[in-house]
Amino acid sequence: MTSASPSPAHSDPSANSFQVDLRGLVDLLSHHLYSSPRVYVRELLQNAVDAVTARQALDPEAEVRIRLSASAGRVTIEDSGIGLTAAEAHSLLATIGRSSKRGGDHGLETTRREFLGQFGIGLLACFVVARQIRVITRSARDPQAAPVEWLATDDGSYTVRELPDEARREPGTTVILRARPGAEEWTVPAKVEQLARDYGSLLPYDITFTEGAGDEGAGDEGQVGEDRGGEGGEPRGITDRPAVWDRPFPTPAARRVALAGHCAQLFGFTPLDSIDLDLPVAGVRGVAYVLPEPTSPAHRAGHRVHLKGMLLTDHADNLLPDWAFFVRAVIDTDTLRPTASRENLYDDETLSAVREALGARVRAWLAELAASEPERLASFLSVHHLGVKSLARHDAELLGLMLPWLPFETSEGSMSLQEFTAAHSEIHFTRTVEEFRQIAPIAAAHGLGVINAGYTYDADLLSLLPTVRPDLKVTELDAGAVTERLDPVPTSAELALAPFLSTARTRLEAQGCDVVLRAFQPVSVPALYLDDRQARQERDRTAALDSADSLWSGILGALRGSAPRARLVLNHNNPLIRRISALPDEALTGTAVESLYGQALLMSQRPLRPADSTLLNRAFLGLLEWATHSTDSPEGQK
Repeated sequence: MTSASPSPAHSDPSANSFQVDLRGLVDLLSHHLYSSPRVYVRELLQNAVDAVTARQALDPEAEVRIRLSASAGRVTIEDSGIGLTAAEAHSLLATIGRSSKRGGDHGLETTRREFLGQFGIGLLACFVVARQIRVITRSARDPQAAPVEWLATDDGSYTVRELPDEARREPGTTVILRARPGAEEWTVPAKVEQLARDYGSLLPYDITFTEGAGDEGAGDEGQVGEDRGGEGGEPRGITDRPAVWDRPFPTPAARRVALAGHCAQLFGFTPLDSIDLDLPVAGVRGVAYVLPEPTSPAHRAGHRVHLKGMLLTDHADNLLPDWAFFVRAVIDTDTLRPTASRENLYDDETLSAVREALGARVRAWLAELAASEPERLASFLSVHHLGVKSLARHDAELLGLMLPWLPFETSEGSMSLQEFTAAHSEIHFTRTVEEFRQIAPIAAAHGLGVINAGYTYDADLLSLLPTVRPDLKVTELDAGAVTERLDPVPTSAELALAPFLSTARTRLEAQGCDVVLRAFQPVSVPALYLDDRQARQERDRTAALDSADSLWSGILGALRGSAPRARLVLNHNNPLIRRISALPDEALTGTAVESLYGQALLMSQRPLRPADSTLLNRAFLGLLEWATHSTDSPEGQK
C-alpha cells in the first residue's frame, strides 16, 4: 500500500488516502487469514442473513427469502433484505473495513447485535475464488431509489451504476460470482450445496439451494431476482431448525436416539452418552457427545461452534477444559467473540468464563451418573478410566468426584475403590505388576488388601487417596507386612527344622536374601519371594559396592543402612518343603533351596541379576548331577 506524496513544507498538512492493492490483499486473505477458500460460501450467507435481519428491523412483515444457486463457474445468492442505494454501494462495498453495523451509518443501531459479519469485508473475501463479483441491489429504506449494479473484478477496479426499475422490482440484493481460473472446483453445485449446509444449517431464516439457477442468459440489465429462483431444478432446503438439542421428543429415550444419530452424522461415531450444554445466561446452547473409544488426554478435540446459527469452526480446541478430552461438543452462541478470520473463538475473559461453566456442566453429568446411574458411569469409566486417572492427579475436584468409582486391579479382583475400601480400611499397594501377581493369591487367602499400582497413574492416585478419604491408611506393600499376615509355624516344628533353615540362610546369604518359615495358602505354592523398595535399594547398593573402586567402596560402605533384606518365605504346608527339609544330605539340601529361590524369582517375574542367573544355572546342573548320580548308583538301581 502506498500514499500520495507529502505536501510542501510551507503548506498545511493534508490528509492522504492509502491505495489498496486488491490482488495483494486477496492473496493475504486466502493464504494467511482464511484457512481455506471454502469460507466464501459463509461470507455470502452472512451478508444475506444480515441484509434480511436489517429488513426485518425496518419492516417485520416483509417477506424473508434467501436463495443460493450454483452452476459451472458461477455462484448466485439472492435475498429479500434491506438492499443498498448507489451511495451505500460506494460506501459499503468499496471501503475496506466499513460496516453497515457501525453506529449511525444507516440507522441500524437497534439491530446491530444481530449481525454476523461486515458486508464489505465479506464480499472482498469472495475474491479468493472469484474473478468478478456482480451485485444487483435495491434499497428497502428508499423506495424511490433505482436498482443499483456494483461490478468489481480482481484487478481492484469497480463500477457503480443505476439500472432501470425493471432490473429488480422488489427490494433486496443478488450477488453473482464468476470463478477465477483454478478455482472452478469451489463453484461445483454439489460442493456449494454441501458447504452451505455445513455453514448454514442453524441459521435463523429458511435458505434454499437450486442447482443451475441464476442469471444465465440475462443481459447486463436483465431482470434478476424473485421470478428466476426456480430455474435449474427443485429448490432444496439448507437450514435444519430447530437444532436437534432444542427439539421436543416424546420420551428421554427417543431424545437420546435422536442425539446419537445427530452425532453419527456430524462426527462419525455413535456416542456413549450425551451431555446437555445449556447456559442461558451466557447465550450458549448445545450438546457434548461422549467418545465411544479411549483417547489420549493429550489430544485436544475439535469442537463445533455456531455463532448466531452460522458455523464458526469445527475445530475449536479452547471451548472446553483440557480435562474434558473425552467429549466432542457442538454449540450455538451469540456472546462469544470470533477471531479476525471468524474461523475460531477469541480466547478472552468471556470465553474463559464459558469454558469454566461448560466444564462444570460436564462434572455435574459425572456426579449425576455417580449418584443415580452407576451402570452408565461404569460403562463410561470402562472406556475412559485411564484418561480420567491422568487428569484426576492434578484436579482435586475431579479426584474427589471420580476416585471412589475408578476401577483398580485388587487382590479380590477388579473393582472400584468404593467397593474395595468397604472391606479394607488399610490398603497396601505394589508398584509392579509382577510383584502384585505373585502376592495377590496369598494376600487374598489371608485377608490382606492389596492393589496393583503397577499400571499408569495408579500409584499417584493411591497416594492421593487419603486426601479424599482421611479414614483410610495407604502404604506400599513391604515384605514385613506380608510375612506378619502369614501363619507362624509352631515353635517346636521350627526348632526341629533349625538345621535346615540354617543351611538355607547360608546358601542364600550371597544373594542378600533371608529365609523364613511360615504356613500359608495356597498349599501349592512352595516358596514366596518378597522384597520392597528399601530391600531393592540395599541390594543395588551392595551390587554397586562389589564393582566399585576403593574410593566409591568407602562411600557406598558408609551408606549401608539397616533396611530389611529380601525374604524367601518357605511354605510349611507344602509337601515339597517338608521333604526337602528332611533330606539328610546338606549339599543336596542347599541345592534344593537354591532351586526354590530361583523358582520363586521366576514366579515374581523380576529381572534376574547376573548372580541370580549363576545361581539358577548352578542349582539346575546340581540337581541334574544328583539325579544322574542316584540313577547310576547301586541304590538307584534297586
